[in-house]
Amino acid sequence: MAITTNAICDSFKKELLQGKHDFDTSSDTYKLAMYTSSATLGKSTENYTTNNEVSSSNYTAGGGTLVNQGVKVSSSVAITDFADLSFQNVTLTARGALIYNTTTDGGSNTTDAVAVLDFGGDKTATSGTFTIQFPAFTTSAAILRLA
Repeated sequence: MAITTNAICDSFKKELLQGKHDFDTSSDTYKLAMYTSSATLGKSTENYTTNNEVSSSNYTAGGGTLVNQGVKVSSSVAITDFADLSFQNVTLTARGALIYNTTTDGGSNTTDAVAVLDFGGDKTATSGTFTIQFPAFTTSAAILRLA
């Protein structure tokens, strides 16, 4: 069991071509859930799960809602990104995270996986703030890029 590496989920790639994800309007809601080193996450991850999700008194299962930075194309690269996300006054250890879409799809809520983030090792916060810092909203750094 492990979080294998940073990865765009294969199911997301297919769903993107099916038009299931919208990053350009506020119609879709994306969340980030954090996981322990016991979690099994990778490019084959299809949905959010509570298995081996971190636990803390100020961290709610399912994680936090992400704020989308929009969509743009520059130098033939389409990008989207999110604002940094902080969890306040938490005591937890996380090895990685999952970005997923919670938008209603055909009358039922989804938990469609988008991307797996590998922190490269356990990261901790003790009665403090745990912040996920997203890269710059540029064609060479944005969290989601299509070239």
